[in-house]
Amino acid sequence: MNSAPEATIYQAREIVTLDPDRPSAKAIAVVGGRILAVGSLDEVQQTVGDRPHRVDDRFADKVIVPGFIAQHDHPVLAALTMSSEILSIEDWALPSGTVPAVKDKQDFVDRLTKAVNARTDPKEPVLSWGYHPAFYGPLTRAELDAISKDRPIFVWGRSCHEMFMNSAALEEGGVTQELVDGFAESARKQSNFEEGHFWEQGVFAVLPNIASFAASPERLQAGLEISRDYMHGKGITFGNEPGGIVSKAVQDGVNAIFSSPDMPFRWSFIVDAKTVTAAHEDDAEVVAAAEAMAPWYGGMTSLAPRQAKLFADGAIYSQLMQVRDPYLDDHHGEWMMDEDLFNRAFRIFWDAGYQIHVHVNGDAGLDRVLDTLEANLRRNPRYDHRTVIVHFAVSAPDQVQRIKALGAIVSGNPYYVTALSDQYSKVGLGPERADSMVRLGDLTKAGIRWSLHSDMPMAPCDPLFLMWCAVNRITASGRVAAPEQVVSVEDALRGVTIEAAYSLKMEDEIGSIVPGKRANLTILDANPLEVEPKALRDIGVWGTVMEGRVLPAGQPEKRASLMPQRNMRPADDTAFMRAALEHALTVSHSHL
Repeated sequence: MNSAPEATIYQAREIVTLDPDRPSAKAIAVVGGRILAVGSLDEVQQTVGDRPHRVDDRFADKVIVPGFIAQHDHPVLAALTMSSEILSIEDWALPSGTVPAVKDKQDFVDRLTKAVNARTDPKEPVLSWGYHPAFYGPLTRAELDAISKDRPIFVWGRSCHEMFMNSAALEEGGVTQELVDGFAESARKQSNFEEGHFWEQGVFAVLPNIASFAASPERLQAGLEISRDYMHGKGITFGNEPGGIVSKAVQDGVNAIFSSPDMPFRWSFIVDAKTVTAAHEDDAEVVAAAEAMAPWYGGMTSLAPRQAKLFADGAIYSQLMQVRDPYLDDHHGEWMMDEDLFNRAFRIFWDAGYQIHVHVNGDAGLDRVLDTLEANLRRNPRYDHRTVIVHFAVSAPDQVQRIKALGAIVSGNPYYVTALSDQYSKVGLGPERADSMVRLGDLTKAGIRWSLHSDMPMAPCDPLFLMWCAVNRITASGRVAAPEQVVSVEDALRGVTIEAAYSLKMEDEIGSIVPGKRANLTILDANPLEVEPKALRDIGVWGTVMEGRVLPAGQPEKRASLMPQRNMRPADDTAFMRAALEHALTVSHSHL
């Protein structure tokens, strides 16, 4: 009797492998969560031989592609925003239904008023996310008071860098003018008590007072479950957070959902090298402290081995990137790390052999990153360092050639063009810089490897939609921005599969359908390489096969959540949610 483990052979209308030796197939054999064989049904059965096996034809009319990879997303930030009242600049198609975009300020006021009035407890706080002053104009405390003077209202800006509060929210949190006057100078300058408006360091300063009202362990749990089901429904089989959580209590809360064995995808976390480096004066302690976080993870979560995240300049959504030429209104960008700290952290992790991922949005910010990379390459040459330029919003043609010469790669967010090019052509950047954001076409011509990411919730974690953005470059008004920067559908598909894997140094494990790799597959209704480019975002996702587990979308398994119940809550809810919000604000402050 043959004692070999049973193989499952899946048949499909077509299998897009992204393997140059066999780009297309009809069948795939899976054993123990790994791919055994790929080819025609006869070829696969021949490879399987006398091993016990069964043929599964449930995908006979479907198209199988390599499992989609969420290369750069933020579970805590996504959880807290997706579980709030979403009133944003774009539609959000969640498992519970689609939340339409806000049309204008009056639409925002009307919808927030409806959400407030729907609450039965007059003291229950309302947290909304998505308001963007660059789209809808300033928002004041008086306008929120007109909606309700009694119920606390917290409006979290689309950039996640700012918070607007009504009088009841300020009172509930004990936020007074005297409190604000006692803030450090930078936080005081970024606070307006009279208007109920706090931004950048002002948000961090007021956080201890409002954390327990703006969020809760229950909201975090609910939001993580929403994010899990949302991402699964978009075909995700592996995800990553760059700039991982530095609070073990918060990581434990995330693990309660994301480490569970019934998770439909794995999730890794890259070390937040900024925070770790700043916490240790002795260089020798920095890497040790980073590696000491490995035991925080388990099950379906893990620490990405020998990878670190650094931050250059500021946010795209609040136009705080550092740019070579002035903004139209002459405001200035911000640096997310002082140059001395940035250089020190880069050097420490470079010398330790880490792959370094660097958030950067402006061309002046990119100059700093490339200068630092070049200096370290000259000082301590490394082969295949794969330094990742993350976001890649505003850049210049000369920088593309320099990226190539220095051996860096790029992880771009093509949604910037779709969401922001129209508005930023008029506000801040001007037409030329706004339209040429995320110049993937130039990267392709230069032979630079690139991948795509969403930075969820800064863009929907929807790989087919990201592909649509990159391939079409259609803005909110329907025009095409910088058509010379469009890319092919195949390159876009590679950007959410094998190139995303390459950017995480996982190309030998995931990203293409090749014998020996993990059996991570996304099941689609149509072949992305054959539909009209404008139809990419409309392709249906049947579900996934994740390391051999067949997981239909929209039919989540009954999950026995490991999240602590009411009697197992964190010992200090306020401290727990403050840490969660601080992490969410940190990644939004650094990653947009």
